[in-house]
Amino acid sequence: MEAMRRLLWLAAAACWAAAVARCDPQVPCYFIFGDSLVDNGNNNYIVSLARANYPPYGIDFAGGPSGRFTNGLTTVDVIAQLLGFDDFIPPFAATSGDQLLGGANFASAAAGIRAETGQQLGGRIPFAGQVQNYQTAVATLVSVLGDQDTASDHLSRCIFSVGMGSNDYLNNYFMPAFYNTGSRFTPEQFADALIADYRRYLQVLYNYGARKVVMIGVGQVGCSPNELARYSADGATCVGRIDGAIQMFNRRLVGLVDEFNALPGAHFTFINAYNIFADILANAASYGFTVTNAGCCGVGRNNGQVTCLPYQAPCANRDQHIFWDAFHPSEAANIIVGRRSYRAKSPNDVYPMDISTLASI
Repeated sequence: MEAMRRLLWLAAAACWAAAVARCDPQVPCYFIFGDSLVDNGNNNYIVSLARANYPPYGIDFAGGPSGRFTNGLTTVDVIAQLLGFDDFIPPFAATSGDQLLGGANFASAAAGIRAETGQQLGGRIPFAGQVQNYQTAVATLVSVLGDQDTASDHLSRCIFSVGMGSNDYLNNYFMPAFYNTGSRFTPEQFADALIADYRRYLQVLYNYGARKVVMIGVGQVGCSPNELARYSADGATCVGRIDGAIQMFNRRLVGLVDEFNALPGAHFTFINAYNIFADILANAASYGFTVTNAGCCGVGRNNGQVTCLPYQAPCANRDQHIFWDAFHPSEAANIIVGRRSYRAKSPNDVYPMDISTLASI
């Protein structure tokens, strides 16, 4: 995995246009919306149980614990490198002024599409709040760049990625002790309700300048160590009713891509994280993984009943684990997902284009 990490940095450092003397990013900025899969520190600034700014989180990250819910890089860190950015996209909570010219990460652990999602974990910034923070950022950019037309032109060339929905299933629909959505909605109805909200927030992003938008589908939540520990009889067979519900949501996301691509100047695309993760699980050995159903750090069955505790000693073979903790992939898995999001390995990975193609438009 160290070799893979070095290759990733070399790829990110390469000049994508041979005619230029220095390497500029393929896009001027990258804005990120999501949950703990991509949060890189926003929750450090709020009162929440959903925080990861303590060891052993970040054990393989150059800066140590940062708020990232993994041992090293997240998927959006990998994507930012492949897009040619010199540095990782900073959390919005620690970004101001002309720093926003390069983008910001608005993601918040425990956040969902629905406002109530994750509330049992305390503070978090739901999709609506992340969009509001983006609107604030746009106002700052208009001030920095001098006028709205210049800001709109700048934003139209940026990449936006949205990865929401995991917590609406993990920390809402399939958590009946805290939420009644599982009894109020059928899986189809719940997916429809999520998509209605998702559509509304995407429309705001479009209205505020987003034109190149990456919609990252929900992965196989039913295969995470926590769900295996709770519902899988053998601790290895993924939970079909959870993954089935998620596939209903993902299919509707593809429909949103077509819907938004009918708007002037819009270039929306879907990353099939579910398919990519399914391939990693099915072909784990070929990717170098030996442990597919347990966290590297955690407590209880599958190391998934309680997530990684402060200063807990993690496993030594982190690069051989698909999962870092009860819910989140390891850096090794994130690198694979990030690379396949940027440049598709299979036609089923993306619809209708990968991020490298989107950046070139």
